[in-house]
This record gives sequence, structure tokens and C-alpha cells, in this order.
Amino acid sequence: QVQLVESGGGLVQAGGSLRLSCAASGRSFSSFPMGWFRQAPGKEREFVAAITWNGGSEYYADSVKGRFTISRDNAKNTLYLQMNSLKPEDTAVYYCAAAWKHFFPDSRNYYATNEYDYWGQGTQVTVSS
Repeated sequence: QVQLVESGGGLVQAGGSLRLSCAASGRSFSSFPMGWFRQAPGKEREFVAAITWNGGSEYYADSVKGRFTISRDNAKNTLYLQMNSLKPEDTAVYYCAAAWKHFFPDSRNYYATNEYDYWGQGTQVTVSS
């Protein structure tokens, strides 16, 4: 079993920055691909970013490419999402997720919500205009 706890959300003005963290406990954190997803009110949960088990590759939604950076520190069992140049449309609850497998054979799997097995409770990010 894997437990994930997000932190770092809050209220920020447009153009500002936030850094989200996701602390993992339980099974070996360093073995799993991990991702960030978000869900705005009235919308489906959507992919934001993902990273391979060793941090060797990163994947981003087009809407955040160039503004957000995903990273992980396997020694600290922590996943991060650095969010810069925030926009009001980034407002959502942000969730971290882990997949119960060492890697995805197809890179498209990293983008799919249903490929992830463990989820945190989410942290609210609100960007004011």
C-alpha cells in the first residue's frame, strides 16, 4: 500500500508561483511512475505532469508546458510540482498519483488517469486575476 499526502497549495495572484509537494509512505516510492492531476469545479480530472520512476523522463500537458516542472527526490520519498506564471485557469484541486508498476511500456499511459493506482487527498490551488 502507498499513502500520498499533498501540500503547498494556496491562493496566489496571476503570474505568481507555487510549489506543491507530495509525501509518499508505504511501499518503495522510488519504484513507481508518478504524476500530478487536477480537477476544477464541474470538470473532469485531467493530467498535468508525470515522471518516470528514476526521474529520467517527464511528461506535461500542453496547457502547462514551459510553466510547470515535475521532479522527485527518491531519497526523501517526495514528488514536487513547481508551478510558475500561474493563470486563473490553473485554479483546481491538485492530486498526486502513483502507479503500481515499475514503468509504462507505452508513454501514452503516463497521461491516463486510469493507469494510476494510488491517489492523495488533493490540495487546493486558487489563482486570482
